Amino acid sequence: MGCGTKEPKITQLCLAAIQRLMSHEVVSEAAAGNIINMLWQLMENSLEELKLLQTVLVLLTTNTVVHDEALSKAIVLCFRLHFTKDNITNNTAAATVRQVVTVVFERVVAEDERYKGTVDQPVAVQGNSNRRSVSTLKPCAKDAYMLFQDLCQLVNADAPYWLVGMTEMTRTFGLELLESVLNDFPQVFLQHQEFSFLLKERVCPLVIKLFSPNIKFRQGSSTSSSPAPVEKPYFPICMRLLRVVSVLIKQFYSLLVTECEIFLSLLVKFLDADKPQWLRAVAVESIHRLCVQPQLLRSFCQSYDMKQHSTKVFRDIVNALGSFIQSLFLVPSTGNTSVTPSQTGSNASGNTGSAQTNPGVLGMGGGATVLPAFEYRGTWIPILNVTVQGSAKATYLEMLDKVEPPTIPEGYAMSVAFHCLLDLVRGITTMIEGELGEAETVSHTTTETTSLPAQSSEHQDLHSVSDQSEKELVSRAVWEEMVNACWCGLLAALSLLLDASTDEAATENILKAELTMAALCGRLGLVTSRDAFITAICKGSLPPHYALTVLNSTTAILSSKSYSIQGQNVQMISPSSESHQQVVAVGQPLALQPQGTVMLTSKNIQCMRTLLNLAHCHGAVLGTSWQLVLATLQHLVWILGLKPGVGGALKPGRAVEGPSTVLTTAVMTDLPVISNILSRLFESSQYLDDVSLHHLINALCSLSLEAMDMAYGNNKEPSLFAVAKLLETGLVNMHRIEILWRPLTGHLLEQVCQHPNSRMREWGAEALTSLIKAGLTFSHDPPLSQNQRLQLLLLNPLKELSNISHPDIRIKQLECVLQILQSQGDSLGPGWPLVLGVMGAIRSDQGESLIRTAFQCLQLVVTDFLPTMPCTCLQIVVEVAGSFGLHNQELNISLTSIGLLWNISDYFFQRGEIIEKELNKEEAVLQKQAEERGVMLNRPFHPAPPFDCLWLCLYAKLGELCVDPRPAVRKSAGQTLFSTIGAHGTLLQHSTWHTVIWKVLFHLLDRVRESSTTADKEKIESGGGNILIHHSRDTAEKQWAETWVLTLAGVARIFNTRRYLLQPLGDFSQAWDVLLDHIQSAALSKNNEVSLAALKSFQEILQIVSPVRDSEKPDTPPAINVSVPVVVGTTTATSLGRSFMRTDSIGERIGRYNGSEPPVITDEIEDLNLWWAAWNSWYRIGSESTRPPITCDKLTFIPSQPFLTALIQIFPALYQHIKTGFSMDDLQKLGVILHGAVSVPISSDASPFILPSYTEAVLTSLQEAVLTALDVLQKAICVGSESMQIMYPAIFDQLLAFVEFSCKPPQYGQLETKHIANAKYNQIQLFAPAEWVALNYVPFAERSLEVVVDLYQKTACHKAVVTEKVLQNIIKTLRIPLSLKYSCPSESTWKLAVSSLLKVLSIGLPVARQHASSGKFDSMWPELANTFEDFLFTKSTPPDNLSIQEFQKNESIDVEVVQLISTEILPYANFIPKEFVGQIMTMLNKGSIHSQSSSFTEAEIDIRMREEFSKVCFETLLQFSFSNKVTTPQEGYISRMALSVLLKRSQDVLHRYIEDERLSGKCPLPRQQVTEIIFVLKAVSTLIDSLKKTQPENVDANTWAQVIALYPTLVECITCSSSEVCSALKEALVPFKDFMHPPASKVQNGES
Repeated sequence: MGCGTKEPKITQLCLAAIQRLMSHEVVSEAAAGNIINMLWQLMENSLEELKLLQTVLVLLTTNTVVHDEALSKAIVLCFRLHFTKDNITNNTAAATVRQVVTVVFERVVAEDERYKGTVDQPVAVQGNSNRRSVSTLKPCAKDAYMLFQDLCQLVNADAPYWLVGMTEMTRTFGLELLESVLNDFPQVFLQHQEFSFLLKERVCPLVIKLFSPNIKFRQGSSTSSSPAPVEKPYFPICMRLLRVVSVLIKQFYSLLVTECEIFLSLLVKFLDADKPQWLRAVAVESIHRLCVQPQLLRSFCQSYDMKQHSTKVFRDIVNALGSFIQSLFLVPSTGNTSVTPSQTGSNASGNTGSAQTNPGVLGMGGGATVLPAFEYRGTWIPILNVTVQGSAKATYLEMLDKVEPPTIPEGYAMSVAFHCLLDLVRGITTMIEGELGEAETVSHTTTETTSLPAQSSEHQDLHSVSDQSEKELVSRAVWEEMVNACWCGLLAALSLLLDASTDEAATENILKAELTMAALCGRLGLVTSRDAFITAICKGSLPPHYALTVLNSTTAILSSKSYSIQGQNVQMISPSSESHQQVVAVGQPLALQPQGTVMLTSKNIQCMRTLLNLAHCHGAVLGTSWQLVLATLQHLVWILGLKPGVGGALKPGRAVEGPSTVLTTAVMTDLPVISNILSRLFESSQYLDDVSLHHLINALCSLSLEAMDMAYGNNKEPSLFAVAKLLETGLVNMHRIEILWRPLTGHLLEQVCQHPNSRMREWGAEALTSLIKAGLTFSHDPPLSQNQRLQLLLLNPLKELSNISHPDIRIKQLECVLQILQSQGDSLGPGWPLVLGVMGAIRSDQGESLIRTAFQCLQLVVTDFLPTMPCTCLQIVVEVAGSFGLHNQELNISLTSIGLLWNISDYFFQRGEIIEKELNKEEAVLQKQAEERGVMLNRPFHPAPPFDCLWLCLYAKLGELCVDPRPAVRKSAGQTLFSTIGAHGTLLQHSTWHTVIWKVLFHLLDRVRESSTTADKEKIESGGGNILIHHSRDTAEKQWAETWVLTLAGVARIFNTRRYLLQPLGDFSQAWDVLLDHIQSAALSKNNEVSLAALKSFQEILQIVSPVRDSEKPDTPPAINVSVPVVVGTTTATSLGRSFMRTDSIGERIGRYNGSEPPVITDEIEDLNLWWAAWNSWYRIGSESTRPPITCDKLTFIPSQPFLTALIQIFPALYQHIKTGFSMDDLQKLGVILHGAVSVPISSDASPFILPSYTEAVLTSLQEAVLTALDVLQKAICVGSESMQIMYPAIFDQLLAFVEFSCKPPQYGQLETKHIANAKYNQIQLFAPAEWVALNYVPFAERSLEVVVDLYQKTACHKAVVTEKVLQNIIKTLRIPLSLKYSCPSESTWKLAVSSLLKVLSIGLPVARQHASSGKFDSMWPELANTFEDFLFTKSTPPDNLSIQEFQKNESIDVEVVQLISTEILPYANFIPKEFVGQIMTMLNKGSIHSQSSSFTEAEIDIRMREEFSKVCFETLLQFSFSNKVTTPQEGYISRMALSVLLKRSQDVLHRYIEDERLSGKCPLPRQQVTEIIFVLKAVSTLIDSLKKTQPENVDANTWAQVIALYPTLVECITCSSSEVCSALKEALVPFKDFMHPPASKVQNGES
């Protein structure tokens, strides 16, 4: 009532009272209605408006009595007050309305709380028919319903149903109210179907309707195109609509799925470039509100993107943001979006005046603080700090008081969009990763199998997760779809922003977003998207347009798809190059042909750190993208000039190529950090699981391959990043090295270490060897000693390195071996074969230093490690040592290695027992394995026991070295081989000797023989360097000869000293034959040294004593006689540091053989066979070597004297053994050889040493030997059986053949020899050096002759000698020198021949007479007669310088012969064939009547000299003419004939002389004539003497008459002037006194 007064003061008091009452809640429903009516009146009267509002508010808030109509009235009242003219009232009313609306809805909430317990069956809402049909609602709810419904009506500009009395209403206010209700009481709408119905039916259509102007409107479109005028968008409504939409989407998304799809699509549209700026800004803010709600986004994805035939809303939102950002950089043009590029260009240049870009540029230039901004292709957009991270605080959506669209500051929309992106990423990733984490923990607990998200397939195999709950599969699909939907747009936008960002913080955020996305994609196994993000980061790290194939190929895939967003294209924008970033480093690009330098900005470094961060924290999900990451890091590291150091860590190093790398101080401080992170990155690989680790290794390997391709063909410094990091990764993962060892080492081995670039190779080897060393020293669990497989795995690459030929790699390999030996040598165990294999793999052509290093390793092994290695490896040590011997790079190494072999053999010898035991054990195991597999055990020298095999390997190796091309090595090896066999051979089993002989020794002999016979005869100038070579070694052939000699001697010595071991072996006789064959071929080799040595070996094996008979055998076989160079009993304690009793002495060994298998004592026969084999060999050697060559040229080989001497000297010893069976045949063979040997000439080089000077009659040793041989034979025959004695004649033949040499030196083929006799008195001129000199055979022949005489004296009466006409042969032979007489090469020869003849005849003639009847000597007589004839009447003239005394001596020899005839032959004429006697008489006659030779020949001089001889002849002739009874008339006739001829000739000579004398007057006659006359005179006196001595009846009267008839002629000579003639005449006349008888009677005279 008070209020009804309408008096202001009263009204105020009343209202205050009413308020107080109300606050005490004493108002009933009716009263409330009254109060409201009263207030309504006041309102209509415009009184106390503010108080009214206050009262209404109090009334409604303190209690819930106001309902239905009353409530609606109260609300209308407030609305009406809102539209008054008074501003204050308006605002207060607006606030009141808001509060009232809130109260209405709070009541509903409270009411719901009260009735929460009772659940009533909701009645189905009947359609749309009755709008007021809300009977099902409770009172409060009904009010709220009505209110909300009317609000919708009002906003839609329709009449309200419930709020009766409304006069006016604004849309903006209505929308604000709707928004607040929806925002504050979402549960009311969600719990009551009626309300939900309202939302669907009223609110959404309303919103869509109100949006229409915005949708249709396009900035700058010409009005003419559409006839209806377009309504312009109105900022306040539009903004409020967006707020409503935001609320609807946020709160009622689940109810309004379809509607939301429309709203979201609208939002996306509002971002288009042709919408007004403010609209775009507000839309971006709305989208931002969505972006901070990841769960909501997730629902979008599930509801739209994952459904078929539905808009891909989520993707569109993201892409829209992307294209929005892009469009901000492309300066907005006024026209359509379809403006041609040229227009855009002109527009851009027009619109973006310099003002737009300048602020940033000036800021930078002027050194002022730079605004954080994005700058791209000249568009500069500042970054404003718009929101706090994670909350969408909008600026323009809150401008509820603005009616006109505000101006948007530059960069605002960009900044909001930027934050949208960041929040989007942050939200999605945190949500998904959180859920993933839960899912994983669940799956870990439910099943053991963990299915990691990092599986590389984009869509995971459902089987792998089938045991996980259905829920997880669903959520996983959602996650994948979300990522798949958003990644392209995100990446496009972020890449662009990253490129444009000039602010470090912004850059950091962008990178962080890219990093988290990459990690998320990785965890979900979405390879493409993961790689795309990583590529973006990688590109950011590198200078613009940097050519890196890995990245380019990836982006090619991306940029080929351009993502279409509702018809708009979003291209991947390639980075712009003009960034105003601070350059912090300049370096060389890592490329094949580096073009100039490249610059790194601080942003690049920032990206690099992000990349490192990514790799460090998310390595496990990178999988194949490790390649991208590592490739980029490699290039950055290269540009920054980091070089790998020890262990693979990268250190800042000065680049090799000069000053190409320039680093600012800013980056210098960063570098250590970066290199540290790099190292930590690879250290952290130890925490990766095995699969990821493999990805990392594979990536590094393929990176390394690229670096290698790049390093091909140029020796630029290569990039070692990959190799260094492989090393680092290997080192930190040593605890599980097995899983990565093969790929790691495989790559290093097959690729890096074989690379042509030396730096690359060096690092590869460095890495590999470091890994191996680290692996061996690492304390594995179980330790290596118990894990042989691992140890071999680790060592294997070391061995594989041997297949690489580069020496630098091999040096590294060997240094590694050396270090392993020094550090781990004692624990290598089963690794030994590999380590030894490495040393053994070095080949000769690999350079000296390499071989030297390898050899150092070997020496270390032999000196220190033999006892620690398994015995089975000893054989490998032998092989390796042997292989070093064969290297021809460095002689000293070869020689030292032979020394090592000797040391090894000593080691075997000392540790024999232990080694033998171990090997036997091992052998048993192998044998068993072989049997199980059913194969034969295969090892060299198999049947021999393993320990013996070891020895045999050693011998075989030495054997190989014995045929090395270098003489020094051969010599050393040969000596070592024979020494070891000599020293330690007794350790071998008896049966093994068989192998030693056949497989080692004979095999060696074969090879040496072959090499020697094919060796080169070229002269070797010098022995390398300035070593001079002695002429005896200056061809390969001569050097091989030495080897042959050594080998043969060695084998022979073993045969000799070890015969007691060898003979019991079954095939000794075959071995003997082979040995003889070798001796034979050596002896027949065309080399004096070899052939001579062969004979020495022959002599050696022939001196073998026959094996001892059982009876005489000592307790142990003669071990002591064996020349073993090692002391057999105990070795001295000093040598081994302890006394070491050798249990296994030779004696015992042999004793053992005796125990088990006593040596078979070879019987006589077998022994004989051996000797006969030797004889056959000797014969072959002899016959081959002495057979003269067929052709003769300079190169003809002629055996040397020492050789022949040695050959012949062997015979006597040999003969002793074979004499029992020595037959005539053999003798003939021997003869041929002896004859041949003596015939061989000597080279003129050697002649001064071998030939005696001409004057000495000395035999050469060869000749001595020949005679000795015959002597031995002859002596043997002497004491031999009858059957042997038939050999005498053969011996005589042989000797006589030698005698002939005195006059006819033997011819040696057609070889021209210079006879020494021609060079008399030893003036040997050495003509051509190859000329051959025949020996002086005279002494030899003479000695032979003496032997003949001696022998004949002993054997003259021997049957064989008689039968075989030995005497005749002797005479026949002697006839040669005798007939030559003065022409003999040596004067002594014929003298000796004469004396020998005389001696022989004195013995032989009586024998001949004895056997006269048998006719065995018939043919001898004519021979003898001819011999006498040839000697006494020689055709040769005496030398001019012969002295008178000499001549007289010679004459006395002739006289002796005649005397022999007179004493030994003529007296026995009746036993002698008549022809012979006749010949003798003729001869004597010839001697006596020498002067009457019808023609004067050279013999004249003799006439003077041989008076004595003639005289004797004459006397003998006469004596036998007259003294003997003439047995046959013919004989007497011969004598008489001879006499009368003689006398007749005397007469003629005298007559002629007298005539000449008279004619010549005072001149003396020629000397010859005087001599002749003197001889005739002497002959006359001799004749007369003879006639007187003879019995008168024997002289014919006629003869006397002739004699006397000479007298007158003699007297005529008295007048001659020559005194000599006179004295001779005197002598001739004196005998005539005997004819001076007084005449007997005339008659008689007359008759006479």
